[in-house]
Amino acid sequence: MAGWAPPRLEDFILTDKLGSGTYATVYKAYRKRNTREVVAIKCVSKKSLNKASVENLLTEIEILKTVHHPHILELKDFQWDRDYIFLITEYCAGGDLSHFIRSRRILPEKIVQIFLQQIDFGFAQHMVSQDESQSLRGSPLYMAPEMICSRHYDARVDLWSVGVILYEALFGRAPFASRSFSELEEKIRSARSIELPSRPRVSPECRDLLQRLLERDPDCRISFPDFFNHPFVDLEHMPCAESLQKATSLVAEAVEKDGARDYSAALSLYCRALEYFVPSLHYETDIRRKEAIRSKVRQYISRAEELKVLVSSSNKSLLLEGTSLRELLKEMSQDKPRLFAALDVASAAVAKDEEGMAADALDLYQQSLGELILMLSAEPVGRRRELLHAEIQTLMKRAEFLKEQMKTTDWKNDSLGNEMLSESVRGSCSLQ
Repeated sequence: MAGWAPPRLEDFILTDKLGSGTYATVYKAYRKRNTREVVAIKCVSKKSLNKASVENLLTEIEILKTVHHPHILELKDFQWDRDYIFLITEYCAGGDLSHFIRSRRILPEKIVQIFLQQIDFGFAQHMVSQDESQSLRGSPLYMAPEMICSRHYDARVDLWSVGVILYEALFGRAPFASRSFSELEEKIRSARSIELPSRPRVSPECRDLLQRLLERDPDCRISFPDFFNHPFVDLEHMPCAESLQKATSLVAEAVEKDGARDYSAALSLYCRALEYFVPSLHYETDIRRKEAIRSKVRQYISRAEELKVLVSSSNKSLLLEGTSLRELLKEMSQDKPRLFAALDVASAAVAKDEEGMAADALDLYQQSLGELILMLSAEPVGRRRELLHAEIQTLMKRAEFLKEQMKTTDWKNDSLGNEMLSESVRGSCSLQ
Protein backbone atom coordinates (compact mmCIF):
# COMPACT_ATOMS: atom_id res chain seq x y z
CA MET A 1 0.00 0.00 0.00
CA ALA A 2 1.33 3.43 -0.94
CA GLY A 3 2.20 5.98 1.74
CA TRP A 4 2.72 5.59 5.44
CA ALA A 5 -0.81 6.37 6.62
CA PRO A 6 -3.06 3.34 7.23
CA PRO A 7 -6.54 3.16 5.65
CA ARG A 8 -9.46 4.62 7.57
CA LEU A 9 -12.12 2.39 9.08
CA GLU A 10 -15.15 3.90 10.77
CA ASP A 11 -15.20 1.91 14.04
CA PHE A 12 -11.44 1.48 14.53
CA ILE A 13 -8.22 3.41 15.01
CA LEU A 14 -5.45 1.73 13.01
CA THR A 15 -1.95 2.25 14.44
CA ASP A 16 1.25 0.16 14.08
CA LYS A 17 1.91 -1.85 10.93
CA LEU A 18 2.45 -5.49 11.94
CA GLY A 19 3.40 -6.87 8.54
CA SER A 20 2.69 -6.83 4.83
CA GLY A 21 2.52 -9.15 1.85
CA THR A 22 1.63 -9.17 -1.83
CA TYR A 23 -2.07 -8.52 -1.33
CA ALA A 24 -2.44 -7.10 2.16
CA THR A 25 -1.04 -5.16 5.09
CA VAL A 26 -1.85 -5.96 8.72
CA TYR A 27 -2.24 -3.25 11.36
CA LYS A 28 -2.69 -3.18 15.09
CA ALA A 29 -5.94 -1.38 15.90
CA TYR A 30 -8.26 -0.26 18.72
CA ARG A 31 -12.04 -0.27 18.66
CA LYS A 32 -13.23 3.33 19.11
CA ARG A 33 -16.09 2.51 21.44
CA ASN A 34 -13.80 0.40 23.63
CA THR A 35 -10.18 1.54 23.43
CA ARG A 36 -9.06 -1.37 25.63
CA GLU A 37 -10.03 -3.89 22.95
CA VAL A 38 -6.99 -4.50 20.74
CA VAL A 39 -7.42 -6.24 17.38
CA ALA A 40 -5.42 -6.92 14.23
CA ILE A 41 -6.88 -5.73 10.92
CA LYS A 42 -5.80 -7.23 7.61
CA CYS A 43 -6.33 -4.62 4.90
CA VAL A 44 -6.59 -6.17 1.44
CA SER A 45 -6.30 -3.80 -1.51
CA LYS A 46 -8.99 -4.54 -4.07
CA LYS A 47 -6.69 -3.34 -6.87
CA SER A 48 -4.25 -6.17 -6.17
CA LEU A 49 -6.86 -8.93 -6.43
CA ASN A 50 -7.40 -11.12 -9.48
CA LYS A 51 -10.11 -13.78 -9.76
CA ALA A 52 -8.03 -16.52 -8.06
CA SER A 53 -7.00 -14.29 -5.15
CA VAL A 54 -10.60 -13.15 -4.63
CA GLU A 55 -11.62 -16.82 -4.37
CA ASN A 56 -8.79 -17.45 -1.90
CA LEU A 57 -9.88 -14.50 0.24
CA LEU A 58 -13.53 -15.57 0.25
CA THR A 59 -12.46 -19.10 1.23
CA GLU A 60 -10.33 -17.69 4.06
CA ILE A 61 -13.26 -15.65 5.36
CA GLU A 62 -15.66 -18.60 5.07
CA ILE A 63 -13.28 -20.92 6.98
CA LEU A 64 -12.39 -18.45 9.72
CA LYS A 65 -16.05 -17.64 10.32
CA THR A 66 -16.79 -21.28 11.10
CA VAL A 67 -13.60 -22.31 12.92
CA HIS A 68 -13.26 -21.67 16.65
CA HIS A 69 -10.05 -23.12 18.02
CA PRO A 70 -7.49 -21.94 20.63
CA HIS A 71 -4.65 -22.25 18.10
CA ILE A 72 -6.33 -20.41 15.20
CA LEU A 73 -6.90 -16.67 14.98
CA GLU A 74 -10.51 -15.73 15.60
CA LEU A 75 -12.15 -13.70 12.83
CA LYS A 76 -14.22 -11.14 14.73
CA ASP A 77 -15.70 -9.35 11.71
CA PHE A 78 -15.03 -8.30 8.13
CA GLN A 79 -15.92 -5.07 6.33
CA TRP A 80 -15.16 -3.34 3.04
CA ASP A 81 -15.16 0.03 1.33
CA ARG A 82 -14.37 1.23 -2.19
CA ASP A 83 -10.65 0.41 -1.97
CA TYR A 84 -10.17 -2.26 0.69
CA ILE A 85 -11.53 -5.42 2.27
CA PHE A 86 -10.88 -5.52 6.04
CA LEU A 87 -10.50 -8.73 8.07
CA ILE A 88 -10.75 -7.95 11.79
CA THR A 89 -9.12 -10.66 13.91
CA GLU A 90 -7.91 -11.16 17.46
CA TYR A 91 -4.52 -9.61 18.20
CA CYS A 92 -1.56 -11.84 19.13
CA ALA A 93 0.98 -9.84 21.13
CA GLY A 94 3.78 -12.34 20.50
CA GLY A 95 3.63 -11.98 16.73
CA ASP A 96 3.52 -14.85 14.27
CA LEU A 97 5.71 -17.95 14.29
CA SER A 98 8.02 -16.62 11.59
CA HIS A 99 8.83 -13.52 13.66
CA PHE A 100 9.25 -15.66 16.79
CA ILE A 101 11.82 -17.87 15.04
CA ARG A 102 13.74 -14.94 13.53
CA SER A 103 13.92 -13.10 16.84
CA ARG A 104 15.48 -16.13 18.58
CA ARG A 105 17.30 -17.67 15.57
CA ILE A 106 17.23 -21.21 17.01
CA LEU A 107 14.46 -22.70 19.15
CA PRO A 108 14.78 -25.48 21.76
CA GLU A 109 13.41 -28.79 20.55
CA LYS A 110 10.76 -28.81 23.30
CA ILE A 111 9.34 -25.47 22.14
CA VAL A 112 9.29 -26.63 18.52
CA GLN A 113 7.39 -29.72 19.63
CA ILE A 114 4.72 -27.55 21.29
CA PHE A 115 4.27 -25.54 18.07
CA LEU A 116 3.93 -28.74 16.03
CA GLN A 117 1.22 -29.94 18.39
CA GLN A 118 -0.68 -26.68 17.84
CA ILE A 119 -0.64 -26.63 14.02
CA ASP A 120 -4.15 -27.21 12.73
CA PHE A 121 -4.56 -28.79 9.28
CA GLY A 122 -8.31 -28.22 8.99
CA PHE A 123 -7.86 -26.02 5.92
CA ALA A 124 -6.36 -28.85 3.87
CA GLN A 125 -9.80 -30.22 2.97
CA HIS A 126 -10.70 -26.91 1.30
CA MET A 127 -8.06 -27.20 -1.43
CA VAL A 128 -9.25 -27.27 -5.04
CA SER A 129 -10.30 -30.62 -6.43
CA GLN A 130 -8.15 -32.59 -8.83
CA ASP A 131 -9.92 -31.47 -11.99
CA GLU A 132 -9.53 -27.76 -11.23
CA SER A 133 -6.54 -25.73 -12.32
CA GLN A 134 -3.83 -25.22 -9.73
CA SER A 135 -1.54 -22.24 -9.42
CA LEU A 136 1.45 -21.44 -7.24
CA ARG A 137 0.29 -20.03 -3.93
CA GLY A 138 2.43 -18.81 -1.04
CA SER A 139 6.13 -18.24 -0.39
CA PRO A 140 8.43 -20.25 -2.73
CA LEU A 141 10.77 -20.99 0.20
CA TYR A 142 8.07 -23.24 1.72
CA MET A 143 6.74 -24.74 -1.53
CA ALA A 144 6.91 -28.48 -2.03
CA PRO A 145 8.82 -29.80 -5.08
CA GLU A 146 5.60 -30.84 -6.83
CA MET A 147 4.44 -27.20 -6.73
CA ILE A 148 7.76 -25.80 -7.98
CA CYS A 149 7.81 -28.38 -10.77
CA SER A 150 4.27 -27.41 -11.82
CA ARG A 151 2.94 -30.89 -11.26
CA HIS A 152 -0.42 -31.78 -9.74
CA TYR A 153 -0.36 -31.34 -5.98
CA ASP A 154 -2.65 -31.98 -3.05
CA ALA A 155 -2.82 -31.35 0.70
CA ARG A 156 0.47 -33.20 1.22
CA VAL A 157 2.32 -30.02 0.21
CA ASP A 158 1.51 -28.74 3.70
CA LEU A 159 3.53 -31.59 5.21
CA TRP A 160 6.57 -30.47 3.22
CA SER A 161 5.99 -26.90 4.42
CA VAL A 162 5.86 -28.10 8.04
CA GLY A 163 9.20 -29.81 7.44
CA VAL A 164 10.73 -26.55 6.17
CA ILE A 165 9.40 -24.64 9.20
CA LEU A 166 10.65 -27.36 11.57
CA TYR A 167 14.11 -27.27 9.95
CA GLU A 168 14.22 -23.46 10.13
CA ALA A 169 13.16 -23.41 13.79
CA LEU A 170 15.80 -25.97 14.83
CA PHE A 171 18.76 -24.85 12.71
CA GLY A 172 18.17 -21.14 12.21
CA ARG A 173 17.84 -21.24 8.42
CA ALA A 174 15.65 -22.83 5.78
CA PRO A 175 16.94 -26.04 4.12
CA PHE A 176 17.05 -24.32 0.71
CA ALA A 177 18.16 -20.80 1.63
CA SER A 178 18.94 -19.13 -1.72
CA ARG A 179 19.83 -15.75 -3.22
CA SER A 180 17.29 -16.01 -6.04
CA PHE A 181 14.21 -17.94 -7.10
CA SER A 182 16.17 -19.74 -9.86
CA GLU A 183 18.74 -20.94 -7.31
CA LEU A 184 15.93 -22.04 -4.99
CA GLU A 185 14.17 -23.86 -7.84
CA GLU A 186 17.38 -25.68 -8.77
CA LYS A 187 17.92 -26.85 -5.19
CA ILE A 188 14.34 -28.06 -4.77
CA ARG A 189 14.35 -29.86 -8.14
CA SER A 190 17.62 -31.62 -7.28
CA ALA A 191 17.49 -35.34 -6.53
CA ARG A 192 20.12 -35.02 -3.79
CA SER A 193 18.94 -36.11 -0.36
CA ILE A 194 18.57 -33.39 2.26
CA GLU A 195 21.35 -33.56 4.83
CA LEU A 196 20.54 -32.46 8.37
CA PRO A 197 23.18 -30.43 10.26
CA SER A 198 24.98 -32.27 13.05
CA ARG A 199 24.63 -29.23 15.34
CA PRO A 200 22.64 -28.40 17.25
CA ARG A 201 21.95 -32.00 18.21
CA VAL A 202 18.35 -33.16 17.75
CA SER A 203 16.72 -36.30 19.09
CA PRO A 204 16.40 -39.40 16.87
CA GLU A 205 12.58 -38.94 16.86
CA CYS A 206 12.89 -35.34 15.67
CA ARG A 207 15.47 -36.28 13.02
CA ASP A 208 13.22 -39.08 11.74
CA LEU A 209 10.22 -36.74 11.43
CA LEU A 210 12.26 -34.11 9.58
CA GLN A 211 13.58 -36.61 7.06
CA ARG A 212 10.12 -38.05 6.42
CA LEU A 213 8.54 -34.60 6.01
CA LEU A 214 11.23 -33.41 3.59
CA GLU A 215 10.74 -36.25 1.10
CA ARG A 216 10.68 -34.79 -2.41
CA ASP A 217 8.34 -37.52 -3.68
CA PRO A 218 4.90 -36.90 -2.10
CA ASP A 219 4.13 -40.64 -2.34
CA CYS A 220 7.15 -41.33 -0.09
CA ARG A 221 6.44 -38.40 2.25
CA ILE A 222 4.96 -39.11 5.66
CA SER A 223 1.15 -39.30 5.59
CA PHE A 224 -1.15 -37.13 7.69
CA PRO A 225 -2.16 -40.03 10.02
CA ASP A 226 1.49 -41.01 10.50
CA PHE A 227 2.42 -37.38 11.16
CA PHE A 228 -0.21 -37.01 13.88
CA ASN A 229 0.83 -40.36 15.41
CA HIS A 230 4.58 -39.66 15.21
CA PRO A 231 6.39 -39.88 18.59
CA PHE A 232 7.96 -36.45 18.15
CA VAL A 233 4.63 -34.72 17.54
CA ASP A 234 3.39 -36.65 20.59
CA LEU A 235 -0.21 -35.43 20.64
CA GLU A 236 -0.81 -37.72 23.62
CA HIS A 237 1.13 -35.28 25.84
CA MET A 238 -0.08 -31.97 24.47
CA PRO A 239 -1.74 -29.67 27.05
CA CYS A 240 -5.40 -30.55 27.64
CA ALA A 241 -8.01 -30.78 30.39
CA GLU A 242 -7.05 -34.42 31.13
CA SER A 243 -3.29 -33.76 31.55
CA LEU A 244 -3.40 -33.21 35.32
CA GLN A 245 -5.65 -36.22 35.96
CA LYS A 246 -3.30 -38.52 34.01
CA ALA A 247 -0.27 -37.10 35.81
CA THR A 248 -1.84 -37.56 39.25
CA SER A 249 -2.78 -41.16 38.52
CA LEU A 250 0.76 -42.03 37.38
CA VAL A 251 2.45 -40.31 40.29
CA ALA A 252 0.28 -42.29 42.73
CA GLU A 253 1.66 -45.50 41.15
CA ALA A 254 5.19 -44.06 41.33
CA VAL A 255 4.88 -43.33 45.06
CA GLU A 256 3.62 -46.88 45.66
CA LYS A 257 6.57 -48.44 43.78
CA ASP A 258 8.95 -46.04 45.52
CA GLY A 259 7.68 -47.18 48.91
CA ALA A 260 8.16 -50.81 47.89
CA ARG A 261 11.81 -50.01 46.93
CA ASP A 262 11.18 -50.88 43.30
CA TYR A 263 13.27 -47.88 42.29
CA SER A 264 13.55 -48.61 38.58
CA ALA A 265 9.76 -48.88 38.16
CA ALA A 266 9.26 -45.80 40.37
CA LEU A 267 11.66 -43.73 38.26
CA SER A 268 9.91 -44.76 35.05
CA LEU A 269 6.49 -43.84 36.52
CA TYR A 270 7.72 -40.47 37.84
CA CYS A 271 9.05 -39.68 34.37
CA ARG A 272 5.78 -40.69 32.72
CA ALA A 273 3.88 -38.54 35.23
CA LEU A 274 6.10 -35.54 34.49
CA GLU A 275 5.29 -35.90 30.79
CA TYR A 276 1.71 -34.98 31.76
CA PHE A 277 2.48 -32.57 34.62
CA VAL A 278 4.44 -30.15 32.42
CA PRO A 279 1.61 -29.87 29.82
CA SER A 280 -0.89 -29.44 32.66
CA LEU A 281 1.08 -26.36 33.73
CA HIS A 282 0.73 -24.94 30.22
CA TYR A 283 -3.02 -25.65 30.24
CA GLU A 284 -3.77 -24.26 33.71
CA THR A 285 -4.84 -20.58 33.79
CA ASP A 286 -5.45 -20.07 37.53
CA ILE A 287 -2.25 -18.56 38.98
CA ARG A 288 -2.52 -20.20 42.42
CA ARG A 289 -3.29 -23.64 41.00
CA LYS A 290 -0.43 -23.27 38.53
CA GLU A 291 2.03 -22.44 41.30
CA ALA A 292 0.81 -25.43 43.34
CA ILE A 293 1.37 -27.73 40.34
CA ARG A 294 4.78 -26.17 39.71
CA SER A 295 5.76 -26.87 43.33
CA LYS A 296 4.72 -30.52 42.97
CA VAL A 297 6.63 -30.83 39.70
CA ARG A 298 9.82 -29.59 41.38
CA GLN A 299 9.28 -32.12 44.17
CA TYR A 300 8.84 -35.03 41.73
CA ILE A 301 11.83 -33.95 39.63
CA SER A 302 13.94 -33.88 42.79
CA ARG A 303 12.86 -37.42 43.72
CA ALA A 304 13.46 -38.63 40.17
CA GLU A 305 17.00 -37.22 40.39
CA GLU A 306 17.59 -39.19 43.60
CA LEU A 307 16.24 -42.39 42.03
CA LYS A 308 18.40 -41.79 38.98
CA VAL A 309 21.53 -42.16 41.10
CA LEU A 310 20.29 -45.44 42.61
CA VAL A 311 19.18 -46.95 39.30
CA SER A 312 22.25 -45.71 37.42
CA SER A 313 24.59 -47.47 39.83
CA SER A 314 22.67 -50.73 39.42
CA ASN A 315 22.49 -50.43 35.61
CA LYS A 316 26.19 -49.62 35.22
CA SER A 317 27.12 -52.62 37.35
CA LEU A 318 24.97 -54.78 35.08
CA LEU A 319 26.73 -53.38 31.99
CA LEU A 320 30.20 -53.98 33.41
CA GLU A 321 29.29 -57.51 34.44
CA GLY A 322 28.10 -58.13 30.88
CA THR A 323 31.34 -56.95 29.24
CA SER A 324 32.99 -60.38 29.29
CA LEU A 325 29.81 -62.02 27.94
CA ARG A 326 29.69 -59.42 25.15
CA GLU A 327 33.27 -60.21 24.21
CA LEU A 328 32.41 -63.93 24.22
CA LEU A 329 29.42 -63.23 21.98
CA LYS A 330 31.70 -61.30 19.59
CA GLU A 331 34.06 -64.28 19.45
CA MET A 332 31.09 -66.50 18.57
CA SER A 333 30.01 -64.07 15.81
CA GLN A 334 33.14 -64.04 13.64
CA ASP A 335 31.14 -65.74 10.88
CA LYS A 336 28.47 -63.01 10.98
CA PRO A 337 30.06 -59.65 10.10
CA ARG A 338 26.81 -57.71 10.53
CA LEU A 339 26.23 -59.10 14.04
CA PHE A 340 29.87 -58.51 14.95
CA ALA A 341 29.63 -54.87 13.77
CA ALA A 342 26.46 -54.29 15.80
CA LEU A 343 28.19 -55.63 18.91
CA ASP A 344 31.09 -53.27 18.22
CA VAL A 345 28.62 -50.37 18.22
CA ALA A 346 27.22 -51.67 21.53
CA SER A 347 30.73 -51.66 23.01
CA ALA A 348 31.20 -48.07 21.80
CA ALA A 349 27.89 -47.14 23.45
CA VAL A 350 29.02 -48.59 26.78
CA ALA A 351 32.31 -46.67 26.50
CA LYS A 352 30.46 -43.37 25.91
CA ASP A 353 28.14 -44.25 28.79
CA GLU A 354 31.09 -44.74 31.15
CA GLU A 355 32.48 -41.35 30.06
CA GLY A 356 29.19 -39.71 31.05
CA MET A 357 28.29 -38.76 27.44
CA ALA A 358 24.64 -39.73 27.74
CA ALA A 359 23.35 -38.33 24.43
CA ASP A 360 26.12 -39.96 22.34
CA ALA A 361 25.71 -43.22 24.26
CA LEU A 362 21.94 -43.25 23.69
CA ASP A 363 22.39 -42.76 19.93
CA LEU A 364 24.82 -45.68 19.81
CA TYR A 365 22.60 -47.88 22.00
CA GLN A 366 19.69 -47.28 19.66
CA GLN A 367 21.79 -47.99 16.56
CA SER A 368 23.11 -51.27 17.98
CA LEU A 369 19.69 -52.37 19.27
CA GLY A 370 18.09 -51.79 15.88
CA GLU A 371 20.56 -54.21 14.33
CA LEU A 372 20.72 -56.74 17.19
CA ILE A 373 16.94 -57.16 17.37
CA LEU A 374 16.90 -57.97 13.65
CA MET A 375 19.76 -60.45 14.17
CA LEU A 376 17.89 -62.10 17.05
CA SER A 377 14.83 -62.81 14.91
CA ALA A 378 17.01 -64.74 12.44
CA GLU A 379 19.21 -66.50 15.02
CA PRO A 380 18.54 -70.24 15.50
CA VAL A 381 18.03 -71.72 18.98
CA GLY A 382 21.31 -72.22 20.79
CA ARG A 383 23.91 -70.69 23.12
CA ARG A 384 24.58 -67.69 20.84
CA ARG A 385 20.86 -66.84 20.74
CA GLU A 386 20.72 -67.00 24.56
CA LEU A 387 23.67 -64.63 24.89
CA LEU A 388 22.28 -62.30 22.22
CA HIS A 389 18.89 -62.15 23.98
CA ALA A 390 20.59 -61.32 27.31
CA GLU A 391 22.73 -58.64 25.65
CA ILE A 392 19.67 -56.98 24.09
CA GLN A 393 17.86 -56.94 27.43
CA THR A 394 20.85 -55.30 29.14
CA LEU A 395 21.30 -52.67 26.44
CA MET A 396 17.57 -51.88 26.38
CA LYS A 397 17.50 -51.28 30.13
CA ARG A 398 20.40 -48.88 29.90
CA ALA A 399 18.96 -47.07 26.86
CA GLU A 400 15.61 -46.61 28.59
CA PHE A 401 17.35 -45.33 31.70
CA LEU A 402 19.37 -42.80 29.68
CA LYS A 403 16.17 -41.54 28.02
CA GLU A 404 14.64 -40.93 31.44
CA GLN A 405 17.87 -39.38 32.69
CA MET A 406 17.90 -36.90 29.80
CA LYS A 407 14.22 -36.08 30.30
CA THR A 408 14.63 -35.27 33.98
CA THR A 409 17.69 -33.15 33.17
CA ASP A 410 15.67 -31.21 30.58
CA TRP A 411 12.79 -30.71 33.02
CA LYS A 412 15.16 -29.61 35.75
CA ASN A 413 17.02 -27.17 33.52
CA ASP A 414 14.36 -25.56 31.38
CA SER A 415 10.94 -27.17 31.04
CA LEU A 416 9.24 -24.91 33.57
CA GLY A 417 10.78 -21.91 31.82
CA ASN A 418 9.89 -23.24 28.37
CA GLU A 419 6.31 -23.68 29.51
CA MET A 420 6.15 -19.93 30.11
CA LEU A 421 8.07 -19.10 26.93
CA SER A 422 5.70 -21.14 24.78
CA GLU A 423 2.78 -18.98 25.94
CA SER A 424 4.31 -15.87 24.37
CA VAL A 425 3.19 -16.82 20.88
CA ARG A 426 -0.32 -17.96 20.09
CA GLY A 427 -2.23 -17.90 16.86
CA SER A 428 -2.35 -19.46 13.43
CA CYS A 429 0.75 -20.01 11.35
CA SER A 430 0.25 -19.73 7.61
CA LEU A 431 2.19 -22.64 6.17
CA GLN A 432 2.33 -21.20 2.67
